[in-house]
Amino acid sequence: MTDRYAVFGNPISHSKSPRIHAEFARQTGQDLGYEAIEAPLDDFRASVLRFREAGGRGANVTVPFKEQAFLLATQRSERADAAGAVNTLKFEDGEILGDNTDGAGLVNDLVANLKFDPAGRRILLLGAGGAARGVGLPLMERQPAELFVANRTAYKARELSARFDCYGGGFEALEGRQFDLVINATAASLAGDLPPMPDDIFAPGALAYDMMYGRDTPFLAFARERGVRTADGLGMLVEQAAEAFYVWRGVRPQTAPVIAMLREAR
Repeated sequence: MTDRYAVFGNPISHSKSPRIHAEFARQTGQDLGYEAIEAPLDDFRASVLRFREAGGRGANVTVPFKEQAFLLATQRSERADAAGAVNTLKFEDGEILGDNTDGAGLVNDLVANLKFDPAGRRILLLGAGGAARGVGLPLMERQPAELFVANRTAYKARELSARFDCYGGGFEALEGRQFDLVINATAASLAGDLPPMPDDIFAPGALAYDMMYGRDTPFLAFARERGVRTADGLGMLVEQAAEAFYVWRGVRPQTAPVIAMLREAR
């Protein structure tokens, strides 16, 4: 019998996850089906439980339900606890196992695809919301020289930095500083805005990484104008999906062909 998986979100019609996991299943010979489910904003918990009762084996969770998924999980991984959010659920032995694969997806994209190891580097993480929370622990596990969290609301940055035992503050604290890796985890790209960064924020040889994918953001344009190497979040999307696939199936699919396939399909 084909095992059932799904991604829950609202909206969800734009999701690339069904295509990604279909390709992973084809690669690895896994007998599974994967669908996108738009859960009502006020009915996420019941929607997931109905899916499990109908034979679902696991699920991905995207906005705006990651915090609700955290509460739904009966067991959680260390990285889910660190993020305070869950994007991967596994239904096993009556338990709902919650994990967060976003940070692993980012680090795998940096190291494997972009050949940029955060170890020993100065890293700036822009934003202190859910996207930033999901990647803090995996970044710190790479032992960077520094991780600095910057946010418009300084106390939120300091609150998040305390969780990961790093540094944080408002954007004004960035004056006179440079970083080897600048990660945009703010919602500014969605609105077509640019986080307020100093012009000289990038160190020589730096990488500018925007978690947004599928569009040329002001952040990426800002970096290119300064001769900085750039990357969007498509690789992170595929890598976090591969990590979820491993959580569910115990098999690691090849990600590079899927990233290439999605880029060609744009």
